[in-house]
Amino acid sequence: MATDTKSLKKSRIACWLALACLVVPMFGSYFFDDMFSTVSQIFKNPEMLQLGWNSQQFGFYAGGYSFLCVWGGLIICGILLDKFGVRIIGSVFVGLMVLGAAIVTYSISNPIFKPSESLGLAYVGCMLFGLGSEIAGVAVTRSIAKWFKGKNVALAMGLQLAIARIGTGLAMLLSPVLVLKNHVEGTMYTLSETNRPAILGLSLLFIGMILWAIFVAMDAKYDRQEGISTQRGEVKEEDKFKFSDIFKVLKNPRFIMIALLCVFFYCCVISFKKFGTSIIIPRFELDAGTASVMISMIAFAPVIFTPLFGALVDKVGKATTWMITGAVLVFCAHLIIGFAPSAPFFGYLAIVFLGIGYSLVPSAMWPTVPKIIPEKNLGTAYSMIYWIQNMGMMLVPIIVGVIMKRNSGDDIRAAVHSEYIFVSLGMVAITVAVLLYFNSKKHPELKIDRPSKEAV
Repeated sequence: MATDTKSLKKSRIACWLALACLVVPMFGSYFFDDMFSTVSQIFKNPEMLQLGWNSQQFGFYAGGYSFLCVWGGLIICGILLDKFGVRIIGSVFVGLMVLGAAIVTYSISNPIFKPSESLGLAYVGCMLFGLGSEIAGVAVTRSIAKWFKGKNVALAMGLQLAIARIGTGLAMLLSPVLVLKNHVEGTMYTLSETNRPAILGLSLLFIGMILWAIFVAMDAKYDRQEGISTQRGEVKEEDKFKFSDIFKVLKNPRFIMIALLCVFFYCCVISFKKFGTSIIIPRFELDAGTASVMISMIAFAPVIFTPLFGALVDKVGKATTWMITGAVLVFCAHLIIGFAPSAPFFGYLAIVFLGIGYSLVPSAMWPTVPKIIPEKNLGTAYSMIYWIQNMGMMLVPIIVGVIMKRNSGDDIRAAVHSEYIFVSLGMVAITVAVLLYFNSKKHPELKIDRPSKEAV
């Protein structure tokens, strides 16, 4: 006799299993993106690298992540995501993410390439990897909003961010170990040494792609059980995606504020991590090993705090207050890194502030988007936020890389001048967060600062 099976929507186990499948691709993406963050100091001496890149070229490579995203890729793909759904478009870009990572790995592993040739090919791979990663991230975030709507959405998003950032933390801790393993001090770094983090990252991405396929099967079953059709003719008129919805999203002042907060805040953290060891080693007179551990704390702090803060946002609300608090902490961190005495204590204090701030803002910011944007437009909305964010993530590493190269004979001066950029970005992030706070007070009907269950 046939028995009724519990729907996936009502099954807590199924929801958390879906989340588990969604976080691994992002885990691999974060690892691969930050694989050079804690060995960035090796690019100061390109004559000691078989790869041959200098700091400015490394900054150029890092900026490649955002190139296609900025030049329309994110917006177009976000629209496609809303038009054709997470399963089809998400699968395409998870595949593109893996392809781009494979190209990068090949380019930095093959001795037949000159430095300029390997850089050019790696830049192309990084562009593809970046666009694939960002759209995959949009697909993951939108999927979490769908599966956890009216439940613990902030907690789920917090857990996803936390686990993804374990990927960043592991990259920061393992990359120096992998690169320096069996390396003789004072000798040239070979390709077989510098490509080890990329090979590990690519392996993680392949595993993530397999788990994404499992999620796709689960999501298809979810839609069948809930009677959600992918056939355009069977979708209610009010639920159909229209291109005019793009302009409705752009006219939303709260959306604009969140997008601006995202770009200025994330550049203070993510772009800083790219050159973290190059900045804190001279500023606080640290060795490379200690500096790598210190920078990795930026990633590991959110592993603990992001789910906690996400649960807090679900329970008590006050999202805009947490955004302001996180932005202030990151601003203070960069003031300390740039201008505090050189004692290591101040370096650790700054990193603690960065880690906590890096947990607070995303925990409150990402779950706010579904409160102000209709579900049918979430793919477009998240993509536009990521698009604006990637403008900064493309430009800031290039600017910092130029500063580093111009001041290559004075490491402390290079570090301090780089911090001018991050302090300025932090000031703007605080301003935008405060404006969002007051806008939320003017529009209580949106329930931006209310607990998640009250905002349904």
